[in-house]
Amino acid sequence: MEFVSGYRDEFLDFAALLFGWFRKFVAERGAVGTSPEGRWRQLEAQIRRLPQDPALWVLHVLPNRSVGISLGQGAEPGPGPGLGAARLLGDEPPLHLRDLSPYVSFVSLEEGEEGEEEEEEEEEEENGEEEGAGTKKVETEENGELAPSSRESPQEATPPGEPEEAKQEAGGGEDGQEDRAEDEPGPERRKGRRSDAAPLHLSCLLLVTDEHGTILGIDLLMEGAQGSTGRGSGAENLAPRAYALLCHSMVCPMGSGDPRKPRQLTVGDAQLHGELENLVPRLGVKLAKTPMRTWGPRPGFTFASLRARTCHVCHRHSFEVKLTPCPQCGAVLYCGEACLRADWKRCPDDVSHRFWCPRLAAFMERAGELATLPFTYTAEVTSETFNKEAFLASRGLTRGYWTQLSMLIPGPGAPRHPRGSTPSLSLLLHGDPYQPFQGDGPALMPPVPPDSPRGLFGSWQDYYTWRGLSLDSPMAVLLTYPLTVYYVITHLVPQSFPELNIQNKQSLKIHVVEAGKEFDLVMVFWELLVLLPHMALELQFVGDGLPPESDQQHFTLQRDGPEVSVRPCSGVSARLSSGTKEKGVRRDLQIKVSARPYHLLQGPKPDLVIGFNSGFGLKDTWLSSLPRLQSLRVPAFFTESSEYGCVMDDQTMAVATGGGTSPPQPNPFRSPFRLRAADNCMPWYCNAFIFHLVYKPSQGSGARPAPGPVTPAPTPTAPPAPARRRRGEKKPGRGSRRRR
Repeated sequence: MEFVSGYRDEFLDFAALLFGWFRKFVAERGAVGTSPEGRWRQLEAQIRRLPQDPALWVLHVLPNRSVGISLGQGAEPGPGPGLGAARLLGDEPPLHLRDLSPYVSFVSLEEGEEGEEEEEEEEEEENGEEEGAGTKKVETEENGELAPSSRESPQEATPPGEPEEAKQEAGGGEDGQEDRAEDEPGPERRKGRRSDAAPLHLSCLLLVTDEHGTILGIDLLMEGAQGSTGRGSGAENLAPRAYALLCHSMVCPMGSGDPRKPRQLTVGDAQLHGELENLVPRLGVKLAKTPMRTWGPRPGFTFASLRARTCHVCHRHSFEVKLTPCPQCGAVLYCGEACLRADWKRCPDDVSHRFWCPRLAAFMERAGELATLPFTYTAEVTSETFNKEAFLASRGLTRGYWTQLSMLIPGPGAPRHPRGSTPSLSLLLHGDPYQPFQGDGPALMPPVPPDSPRGLFGSWQDYYTWRGLSLDSPMAVLLTYPLTVYYVITHLVPQSFPELNIQNKQSLKIHVVEAGKEFDLVMVFWELLVLLPHMALELQFVGDGLPPESDQQHFTLQRDGPEVSVRPCSGVSARLSSGTKEKGVRRDLQIKVSARPYHLLQGPKPDLVIGFNSGFGLKDTWLSSLPRLQSLRVPAFFTESSEYGCVMDDQTMAVATGGGTSPPQPNPFRSPFRLRAADNCMPWYCNAFIFHLVYKPSQGSGARPAPGPVTPAPTPTAPPAPARRRRGEKKPGRGSRRRR
């Protein structure tokens, strides 16, 4: 697929941005160890003429003594900027963090601790409870040159033991991100991919941000490089490196905005603050009188969502070149006419921008419709510049399931995510199915209404009113999954498959195919039993991205009054039962897990198949799973994060089975959070559109499949740039094809 904005892990976009900026910084700074004086003099004169940023800037100093970076086969050796570049910047970048695992992993640098990292992390969390619960943000270089940062002051983290704990825990958090994607045993996984060479040691990280958390520059100090050893080891001072970083951050800010200098700068390290006292004023910048002694310049400081964009063709970032959208469709970003023309005349024709331009223009016209939601925060969260991290932090949504929506990981005192583990799930619940939804403030979910719904809900407004939720509540971001299933059962299946009479069934067996994030948020599906109290439900999560250790797990969530119990089940083929004959007294939700591709699943035929943000064209297993669904011929509904994804799914379905998909329609229960798009301006939302599979008629059947999406506008014959007229007309259509 050409655009992966709704499918790629946000963490990888973040890592690619850090890597791209750092690579440019190293190239312009010159080789480590050379005198920076000449470069300084050039930059100082330029910086003094820059406009002033009224925001306070912060220079963070983040030491690391216990976490190393181990390179696997295929990674480029050495600490330089060439490490693993092709894995993040290229025509086929990875979609998930686990895709980088053969190339880089994190190891302990302390003797005897290599195979016990997970237990150490738990002990450190217990030891760190006195520091307060919260979250930690992970900053990652592309190659895994990671700078985990705690919410402690860097100075306060200097005493013996504390830097190691903070770094070890943050490094473990990064492994935790990989575990969410791979869920292989930690020590075995790391050992299997580790190279024979000694691990790299990132001894310190210098980070420049503004007071709002926007990252403006980064420098990675590797062990053994001149001026790069830790602060506590008696090494030479960091002032030259820090000063060079500050200059480059002003001339070429990473996050967003034009070159500028801060009104005032504060430094998070007392020694470095003193070393910069005579340097910073040369830039026309005021240095704070005292160093910063807390993690951030204000309470609740957190890093902002990065809004740097990239050229769709050459992948250069907005801090390198000026990006503009296509003047006709306004959907795709280019750095200039050369890249636009190259994309316009790509071969084959149906992957060129010439083919897609009018279609993307039609998709852009839906932006206003998708942003029409009843919430008080709608304007903020549907903006192209939406700062998701700041939104979550300002509302105290930094634990439980909310960590799945950001690049935050649980801090000291916060329970670990229960993915794939029934005992952990039982410990997490404590009898309350809505505990994982909880933030730092008052309860987000009100008590269940005593009366069952009297009608069917077709919008967030109706559901919120009945459920007693304020329109200022962000719960729609998590509840988009169960409410989408509810909408399919109560509205779409009766419309498209009325012969099934699905609303009158007492039990439903639903397969959730190619499950990933939905399984991470498994308790949100408890809300289905609140909305459909007359049904007993079985949800079977299927997909090779699920943790292997959860394969064949089967447990039941039962509710008697206000309490919930978790009961493991021995028989994976057990049928559902409502428990008692009294309507609404006991409700059961059975959860099954099959960590395998859908076409390898064995078992009874489901009543319904659902997939979330599927992306048929991004995974080869769909070419086998779609024929499997064709043979079952069960109602199969899928969501996508954009109309572009729906079109690509229709093409893949045609290639795999000869069938197609129904015309997509906007999902009234889509997530209100607009997803970040790096190389385009299209509106992307989780579960934005819904369609169902249209199977190829059986042999001997006279039935014809339902019509596919409406034919879009004719393809233009010339690029939109104000250049010379192109020769030739539109080539004859080649039909749908699967695009990689």
